[in-house]
Amino acid sequence: MPRSLSPSHANPVHAEMLHAATVRCLLACGALLLVLRATPAVAWRPWPHQRTSGSDLILGGSKKYEGSSELVHLKYHMGPILTANITVYPIWYGTWRKAQKKIIRDFISSISALRPKRPSVSGWWKTVRLYTDQTGANTSLSVRLGEEKSDRFYSHGKSLTRLSVQSVIKSAVTARTRPLATNSKGGVYLVLTADDVYVQDFCDNVCGFHYFTFPSIVGFTLPYAWVGNSAKLCPGVCAYPFAVPEYMPGWKPLKPPNGDVGVDGMVSVIGHEIAELATNPLVNAWYAGQDPSFPVEIADLCEGIYGTGGGGSYTGQMMEGPDGATYNMNGNRRRFLVQWVWNHVVGYCRGPNALD
Repeated sequence: MPRSLSPSHANPVHAEMLHAATVRCLLACGALLLVLRATPAVAWRPWPHQRTSGSDLILGGSKKYEGSSELVHLKYHMGPILTANITVYPIWYGTWRKAQKKIIRDFISSISALRPKRPSVSGWWKTVRLYTDQTGANTSLSVRLGEEKSDRFYSHGKSLTRLSVQSVIKSAVTARTRPLATNSKGGVYLVLTADDVYVQDFCDNVCGFHYFTFPSIVGFTLPYAWVGNSAKLCPGVCAYPFAVPEYMPGWKPLKPPNGDVGVDGMVSVIGHEIAELATNPLVNAWYAGQDPSFPVEIADLCEGIYGTGGGGSYTGQMMEGPDGATYNMNGNRRRFLVQWVWNHVVGYCRGPNALD
């Protein structure tokens, strides 16, 4: 996964970087992890790319098999996937502007849009829907925005460990007033931290992660993900290509489609984590590799690929709007730049803006 961890990364852990296309973080939660042998899945950010978008639609060295490799052996390990209607419960931790929340809400709501403008977010989700469980049931078609919870007062501080992210969820589902529902069948709990909050390993190649909560901490086993706003801490790492790392002097960042570098960067990581939660919620369903402690999931395999021709250090062919903003898919009301995911039927990365 690109620099971010999946829900299972809620334990004290040490992140280890693997191959650019199969990077994962091994998290050690002390004695607890030794018993559970569980590791959160992480989402790494894209590597620096050699080309940027051009006018409207970039054409050029196109290759069909983006990210394809005979070395990729994505397998189903018989665990559950999210076949029931998926409800995403955002938990806004810290200070958020209304405009920022609207961007993320619209992305989530666009996943199941009925009449989208192509290429669309719902078209991107069609690849995720190709995955099935042992009964043959597909990943859910329905992804809806559920109730939300805000923690404007940073009740767990401005520096969180992976385990304390689970405590944030516990506070949301056990709140005295308007607690979030505990939906273990189709619920996805999305902890979103503001730009002044640091989470363990954040910016050190980690921008988000997903796993499931421990009953000993939260009281329930719930699939969840954390994604942070990197605008102040490390935009060149987690909001690339809308921000450029210091080691790339002279490179010009792309214009974000919604005018917010941090939040536009978060959207792709959110998509990454939701796609993996849907197909590997308990880290025992769809992943590559022999060890579940190092799961390489469907979004990890396509990290940094946003269009046809993507792979290695190239993002692929994206689109540029009249305002100069770069994107690769349309939502209900907005445009977004979201990485592709692995299509196990054809054996390569795929997205709605593919040219072939």
